[in-house]
Amino acid sequence: MLVSLTVGKVDAGVAVLLTQDNRLIEFPSVLLPKNISSGSIVDIDVSRNHAAESKSIASFQSLQKRILNTYGLETPSPPVLRLRNATQTSLVLEWEPIKLATASLKSLSLYRNGSKAGSIPRPLEMMSTKISGLAIHAEYTFHLVLRTTAGTYHSEKLTCRTHKMTDLSGITVTPGIMPQPQREALARAIDRIGGKLIDTVRIDTTHFVCTEGRGPAWEKAVEMNLPVVRPEWLDACEAEGTIVGVRGYYLNADPKHRQLGPRQVPQQQQQPTPESVVSEATTPPASSHSNLPVQNAPAAIPEGPPTPFPGGPTEVTAAEIQPEHEDDHSEPPAPPPKDEPAEGVKDDEKDDADESDGHDEAEDTKETDVKEGLETVPAVEAETLKEIDKVQPEGEGELEEVSL
Repeated sequence: MLVSLTVGKVDAGVAVLLTQDNRLIEFPSVLLPKNISSGSIVDIDVSRNHAAESKSIASFQSLQKRILNTYGLETPSPPVLRLRNATQTSLVLEWEPIKLATASLKSLSLYRNGSKAGSIPRPLEMMSTKISGLAIHAEYTFHLVLRTTAGTYHSEKLTCRTHKMTDLSGITVTPGIMPQPQREALARAIDRIGGKLIDTVRIDTTHFVCTEGRGPAWEKAVEMNLPVVRPEWLDACEAEGTIVGVRGYYLNADPKHRQLGPRQVPQQQQQPTPESVVSEATTPPASSHSNLPVQNAPAAIPEGPPTPFPGGPTEVTAAEIQPEHEDDHSEPPAPPPKDEPAEGVKDDEKDDADESDGHDEAEDTKETDVKEGLETVPAVEAETLKEIDKVQPEGEGELEEVSL
């Protein structure tokens, strides 16, 4: 189609063209012939280019498919969390490599019982974590939250429980340098208790067992702050049926600190044997003074008869005592007057006087025997010395002890 247009105004970049029905069209002046000025008439042929149009459409469709295949088909995957190992106070969790597709990673967080426990450092490199300081035989729920530029993704909730003290299946041992027979015995013991034996030191290693503290594996275990114990520790755990403290089983620990069977001592103490029970029941209680050493009591100073209270009687007769016992069954005695002492007090004073007289007589007899013994001892010693002088002359040898 041919169109005739009149040039109205020509500027540096745009020319104004007028149609026959006086419409203005802005047209690039670069496309107009040279030496064009206002009032010039130009003919423009307008037609549709079908080949170029088809080519452009094909190129656009190809671009759309590439964008769809690159960014539309693959999306980030939710993390998959699972339990690797459990002990009495710790849990080792692991997850599969994170798939981000074309998205960018923002963060990876671990949640425990619905609360955020912390963020995982270097989530594209680390695929496991260890949680320590947990309660014994307690249940916990964990899940991961992945945040990316394409959205937020949650893992399935994982419910796990720590072990009891008698559950030894969580023990994971890495052996170090030790004799081959001990290594074989260690493998058999681990198999019996249900534990695991691994060759390298990993995050789920609970104990490093060896007899010599050297080697790369030992250095890594020390760096990871793992308990380094002797093979006897595993034998003690198997014998006790529970986790035994490692303090007495370190490489440089004193074997005397190893207490095998600490839980059996209280039971033996709390449950005495039938023989001991019978002996305790049949044996009469000994006197409280049987084990005390016998000492000669000092000579007591003789005392006179007790002085009664003013106005009170000096002796108590049987006639006065008999009515007293009879009154005990009928009615309580009346209180004594203020100036006269009670009858019970007078009886006690009389008994004390009798005891003091008997004690004085015993002491006098004892002192007489001691004096007689002292008088006879010097005579015996003198006769013995005379016999010794006759047998051994003076100045020859030394005297030996002579038992008297």
